[in-house]
Amino acid sequence: MVDRRTYTGREATLQENSVVTTAFRFTTKDLEAMPEIEGVRYEIIDGELYVSYAPHAHHQYAADEIRLALRSSPELTAAGFTFTAPGLIFAEDQNVIPDLIWISKQRYARGIDEDGHFTVGPELVVEVLSAGSANEIRDREVKLSLYSRQGIDEYWIADWLSRQVEVYRRTAGGLRLTATLTGDDVLTSPILPGFSCPIRSLWLPPVPRVPDS
Repeated sequence: MVDRRTYTGREATLQENSVVTTAFRFTTKDLEAMPEIEGVRYEIIDGELYVSYAPHAHHQYAADEIRLALRSSPELTAAGFTFTAPGLIFAEDQNVIPDLIWISKQRYARGIDEDGHFTVGPELVVEVLSAGSANEIRDREVKLSLYSRQGIDEYWIADWLSRQVEVYRRTAGGLRLTATLTGDDVLTSPILPGFSCPIRSLWLPPVPRVPDS
């Protein structure tokens, strides 16, 4: 996901690195009072507010390449849908916006509300990691725990800085890291028949900078 700050109390404002610890838990209703700022995204995980900012171009490129790969599979387009930045609202204090999801038509039919948000876990969630320890903790720990509890079958974390993809798959104990793909590896999945994506295709190729005239 994109760069974030965390706010844990009603007194929190949009100031960089602000953290206010209180007993207050944010809910979906509180998001209605948040300022609408272009490029800013709000999420709630376990009652804490996470604020996102416009991502790096490399982040967007990786997300777009994964989306194109998922939508290029005839088997997947016949069986379900790929969505970019959908709203997942599992509870009043669990409201997130992942970079990508793939959801089967069966789960879609029973898990979308009147506002177009999903109330059930999709089969696949994808987050593209942004630089910074706070982003790593959020995606590799906080969101991993949430997605594990909400029945997601597979979770990918694409790290464009390290040029690798971490694949978490559901086991009896929840989502567990089963592969870290890099280099010439190819991303496939037992829950996505017909899907195949070379890892190298996800990263923005280097482009020589043109000096200012």
